[in-house]
Amino acid sequence: MFDKVLIANRGEIALRINRACHEMGIKTVAIHSTADANAMHVRMADESVCVGPPLARDSYLNIPAIVTACEITGAQAVHPGYGFLSENAKFAEIIEEHGITFIGPKPAHIRLMGDKIEAKKAVKRLGIPVVPGSDGGIATDEEALKVAAEIGYPLIVKAAAGGGGRGMKVARDESELAIALATARSEAKAAFGDDAVYLERYLQLPRHIEIQVLADSNGKVVHLGERDCSLQRRHQKVWEEAGSPALNPEARDKIGKIVTDALGELGYLGVGTIEFLYENGEFYFIEMNTRLQVEHPVTEMITGLDLVREQLRVAHGGLIGFDQSDVTYSGHAIECRINAENPKTFRPSPGLIKDFHVPGGLGVRVDSAAYSGYRIPPNYDSLIGKLIVHGKNRTECLMRLRRSLSEFVIDGIETTIPLFQALVNEKDIIDGDYSIHWLEKYLKRQQEAG
Repeated sequence: MFDKVLIANRGEIALRINRACHEMGIKTVAIHSTADANAMHVRMADESVCVGPPLARDSYLNIPAIVTACEITGAQAVHPGYGFLSENAKFAEIIEEHGITFIGPKPAHIRLMGDKIEAKKAVKRLGIPVVPGSDGGIATDEEALKVAAEIGYPLIVKAAAGGGGRGMKVARDESELAIALATARSEAKAAFGDDAVYLERYLQLPRHIEIQVLADSNGKVVHLGERDCSLQRRHQKVWEEAGSPALNPEARDKIGKIVTDALGELGYLGVGTIEFLYENGEFYFIEMNTRLQVEHPVTEMITGLDLVREQLRVAHGGLIGFDQSDVTYSGHAIECRINAENPKTFRPSPGLIKDFHVPGGLGVRVDSAAYSGYRIPPNYDSLIGKLIVHGKNRTECLMRLRRSLSEFVIDGIETTIPLFQALVNEKDIIDGDYSIHWLEKYLKRQQEAG
């Protein structure tokens, strides 16, 4: 096993990786910007290296500085967490060129799945069902009109290099298509430096279902069940569940086998998540994330597996020590992303946390790097932490979540805790009856009601 791992990230995920490493007897190196000098992930690591000023592009995205940090500390491997450089194929290649192990998939697979058009082509060849859409990028408005007539309206225009909901626009009829194309191209160019877009059919009331996979260097691939991430705002996940209220074991096993067979043929390595839209009993591929997901804890809660530990093991050449038939699912788990935002306007709320008290008890987990006296910088994502609860069934899980939210105290800044306190009492949420559009409609009704 590795003697020392550099964690190329910050916040709760850096702390999460640090804990897994320490439990395995691995020393850790934290990188940080000047804004994060007093951050918890820096305090808990064995060593730390400042890699630049507050702006992410000058620190957490500063590849030369991160490589130098590896060299001066003797780190044998880099864990990228999620976000930042976690899906940057060039970063993975540079790390490996310096004789350092990148704890993640092969650069070729990161690059393939990072291009939404090529990813869709690849998974279609591998037998994974896809949303009907254009075969490639759309060069002109005239081409778009022709393809749209074949797909049918409504449809969605998507950035080829996109992610996080940016560069995505819906056109409900021909009159809206030109505007959707122009807007999506503009957003894609600004966000990703690439204005290539493609078209897909826009499903009316789908759920967002994703399948967690793990693969080793010997070609073995297993799936660890599904997560339901349908509660979203502006295509950003807010609340995640494992398993999905909409899936039965037969549907899970069927899509799980399709995914593991495909990734086995691809020669994938490490953890990954295949994301689908699910409507009327059918799955439609939307993208693959070649990294650890923010919502990975709900999978850990129902399977009992440590995904970061498994990442470290397979990156070091270890083999998966269990078969698909050994994977079992116990109870139900829900995760709420607690952000430093106004719960109604979602305006960011950086600043000093005056008091910080997390809930506890059976089946309650909080992944956070915050603490009393910590000042949240304005330079990064607003995620403060994740509240994850587990119960023997979904009803018990919801009751435990309601209780845990009432105990959670974060004073001095605004947070999204009140939003979740409201959601956990909504009938549709209690019944598990919601689609990817549910939360947006709910928030709109709340705003209109004042």
